[in-house]
Amino acid sequence: EVPLVLAPNPSHLEFVNPVVEGMTRASQDDRSQPGPPTRDAQASLAILLHGDSAFPGQGIVAETLNLSGLPGYTTGGTIHIIVNNQIGFTTDVRDARSTLYAGDLAKGFEIPVVHVNADDPEACLTAVRIATAYRAEFGKDFLIDLIGYRRWGHNEGLEPTFTQPQMYATIATHPTVRQLWLDRMVADGLLSAEDGKRQLSALLSKLGDIRRSVTEGAAEPSSQHTDSAHGKRREVPTAVPEPTLRELHGAIHDVPEGFRLSPKLLRQWDRRRDILDQTDGKIDWAHAETLAFAAILSDGIPIRLTGQDSETGTFSQRHFVLHNAEQVARHVPLASLPTAKASFAVYNSPLSEAAAVGFEYGYSVHAPETLVLWEAQFGDFVNGAQVLIDQFIVAARAKWQQDPALVLLLPHGYEGQGPEHSSGRLERFLQLAAEDNLRVANVTTAAQYFHLLRRQAALLKIDRHALILMTPKSLLRHPLAASPPADFTSGTFQPVLDDPLRAGDPAAVTRLVLCSGKIGVELEGNESRPDERVAVARVEQLAPFQTTALTSVINRYPNLREVYWVQEEPKNMGAWTFMEPRLRSLLSRLERPMPIHYLGRPERASPAEGSAEHHANEQARIIAVAFARVGDEATNTALIGVGANTSNGASATNGRARAAKPAATSKSRR
Repeated sequence: EVPLVLAPNPSHLEFVNPVVEGMTRASQDDRSQPGPPTRDAQASLAILLHGDSAFPGQGIVAETLNLSGLPGYTTGGTIHIIVNNQIGFTTDVRDARSTLYAGDLAKGFEIPVVHVNADDPEACLTAVRIATAYRAEFGKDFLIDLIGYRRWGHNEGLEPTFTQPQMYATIATHPTVRQLWLDRMVADGLLSAEDGKRQLSALLSKLGDIRRSVTEGAAEPSSQHTDSAHGKRREVPTAVPEPTLRELHGAIHDVPEGFRLSPKLLRQWDRRRDILDQTDGKIDWAHAETLAFAAILSDGIPIRLTGQDSETGTFSQRHFVLHNAEQVARHVPLASLPTAKASFAVYNSPLSEAAAVGFEYGYSVHAPETLVLWEAQFGDFVNGAQVLIDQFIVAARAKWQQDPALVLLLPHGYEGQGPEHSSGRLERFLQLAAEDNLRVANVTTAAQYFHLLRRQAALLKIDRHALILMTPKSLLRHPLAASPPADFTSGTFQPVLDDPLRAGDPAAVTRLVLCSGKIGVELEGNESRPDERVAVARVEQLAPFQTTALTSVINRYPNLREVYWVQEEPKNMGAWTFMEPRLRSLLSRLERPMPIHYLGRPERASPAEGSAEHHANEQARIIAVAFARVGDEATNTALIGVGANTSNGASATNGRARAAKPAATSKSRR
């Protein structure tokens, strides 16, 4: 007896393919021991059913086939079956593909193809036996082109004779597969016609009973998910004792005897190794990430990280895989961690978003004890996987009662790199956040990142949620984003960071500036900041909306007169449309009526300027208005051109910045 798992499948054709492959790989990997996972390809088999129009028509098919031979993705061979009805809804073959056969795409991946008549059950069985034998011998994919037809057209509401009258005239007089097989069995003396009728009657009765068990009676309603931020927040310990931090720090910088790093990387390695012994030493972003992973592995939680260039990091910040400068050799410190109690896997993905995200989603669902992360090269490219986000990550809990806990790392931030390298489309994820389905964060310090990763791992068994994390670019090495070691040995993740400079006299504050992400660090480091009447608080977790934490911040300032939401994204993007109605509702519940001002770029079709000069001017204006002298309306009006607005019935000043001319060239990942 072989357990059969059917993956929930949306109507977006073929997009379940990489999900099934990820589930299969997860079932093959043994993650219980330190080091890379060990894989048994015979532990499970992926079977993918395709449509004859969808197989050549949907690009996700080619992306998934490309995964089949890659070390981080192979499952030891998949059996593909094209259910070939010789028609796509009402579209004829001549309009559906440019190749002779529906499965010709597979030939480019050196996949054998067998064409078989669906009217011949014995031939079909032989095809399957060949496929399984080939897979067992070579560990590669095999494709069966099962050529048949649809007797009643695409669905019950379709009249197929409208568009394929000749085909359906033939089908109408053609015996069914069951009848053809029964006639052959009767002719061979293996079965009587009456036996066939009795078997059919018994089977139909069984199917009827199954159908009634599904359609009759009351369905068990799924639990209603609510915004967990309104209830008690789950607290889990994420800090590590100082001796443990030092032990992990030493282990992640340990290099085998004779292993030669490149001179440039060696200087970085030596500098980072000495951080804990420096009086004013601070841990940067990538260092904090490595420490977090080391601590998670020491807790016995497996980790899998994939993405384009994820082994080193898009910005050469990570270096999870070290390469010997003098010979072909690799060293993965986290896979050699002495204190690890579970596996660590990191792979560079192919240049794909859709199949790569789908694979990691499937892996996360089938390996719920594992911290699974996918990283975009730039956050801008995540929309290449939009179908997987919309149909699986966001809606799986509501549709299928699945609890995905996949982490998406999306480099995000406006640094003058233009519209293709600036935005992880934060607004889209916030629009999709509902019924407690997602955690969306945009953190600003290395310690916050450390604690958030530790928290996500600790909650895998008790409070599973996908985490969408806007990660930094310029903040990776920014001194204000680095954190002292003490921040790792105490405390935990804070969903909102209040202004430490206003702790002495909160009663003096009349303007609260709320922001999220990189703009918060720029506000903190700006020399125009000294006005004691302005406090800056950073919202580190946006969704679920942090009611309790924001209430605490607002109540800390008894004399507040106005709230600013400051962002570097355009007004129709970023977090403004998510935060504004919720902030307005919160102020109403707190009985603290005051205007909420928007401060950021005006509405735009493109996420960012293509000119570094225009970008710098926009950023400078946003920060200047945020710290403009409280009550100086003339100053505010003069500087408001970056696009400000006011809600809650207060008077609004709407400015419009001149659109930036796109740069002639743009940095490209390709």
